[in-house]
Amino acid sequence: MNSGTRSLWGGLRVAVLALLWGSTFLWIELALRGLSPLQVTFARCALGALVLVVACYATGHRMPRGMTVWRHIAVAAFFCNALPFALFSLGQQTVDSGLAGVLNATTPLWSIALGLALGSERGLRPVRVAGLLLGFTGTIVIFAPWQTTGATGWGALAILGAAASYAVAFTYMGRTLVRRGTPTLSLSAAQLVAASGLTALAMPVGGLESIDVGPAVVIAAVVLSVFCTAITFHLTYRIINDEGATNAAVVGYLLPVVSVLLGAVVLGESLSARVVLGMVVVLVGVGLTRRKAAVGSASASVSGDGGRGSGVPTGEAGASGKGASEQSVPEEPGTLLENAR
Repeated sequence: MNSGTRSLWGGLRVAVLALLWGSTFLWIELALRGLSPLQVTFARCALGALVLVVACYATGHRMPRGMTVWRHIAVAAFFCNALPFALFSLGQQTVDSGLAGVLNATTPLWSIALGLALGSERGLRPVRVAGLLLGFTGTIVIFAPWQTTGATGWGALAILGAAASYAVAFTYMGRTLVRRGTPTLSLSAAQLVAASGLTALAMPVGGLESIDVGPAVVIAAVVLSVFCTAITFHLTYRIINDEGATNAAVVGYLLPVVSVLLGAVVLGESLSARVVLGMVVVLVGVGLTRRKAAVGSASASVSGDGGRGSGVPTGEAGASGKGASEQSVPEEPGTLLENAR
């Protein structure tokens, strides 16, 4: 695959991921009308895991083997699935969408901070820093959190914790799971299985409450599980594998753009000049952050230094006896999940 095609697929993955991820809060809000936060978390993990496991075997792959990789998967499942899913469901009970959107958009900032602390972002350039800051600024302009009234309290802390948890997970996945010879579809399926198990252990605490399941709740839970969890999570894994943890986190800046556009198109909501300005700033910021990925990804794959962007130290890649091109397992296109890879 040449660099132009690779860049096109990368942009398509980001667009689809932003569209699906951006609608997550809507489906969570609908699902919470009949389910508790923990029930919503377990439902999206379990149904999402089922979808990916079926896709894994249907495409000729198998689940990961070995205790070491499953230990890494369990840790990643806690920080990327079980913990943030529960925190988002809790936080949305008391925090309005404006503040929630801004807090959720801190994930790329947490990710870049972790990358700098761990040494996986040594090649960070000023243009990329500017893109990260512009993306966050645009998010603030869109949501205008200064208009928020009332107490936020623990709900705000829960959403902030979820955003930080995603950053920890993306960095951990980049350093311990991707580019190790296991297809990302297998990894994403296994991780949601692990997340389902972790969430099931907590069900006696707050997951055994009575439920009020109507058609709207069922539809919301299914869409949330299949599209906003299974497909979204696999696409996230692919971006971490190909472009690194921070680039995967930067997709979070596009979520408010997607949610605002969905509101305007589907619900007929009006767009103010402030919101349009914020959307433009976000798009410019994301474009700046992806300039490095677009220019550097091809050379990284040739030089074998692609592990740095994903948080994988070059020495580890060399120690495994495989170059970057050998670690990224080629897979045949066929299904939506496969083509998105």
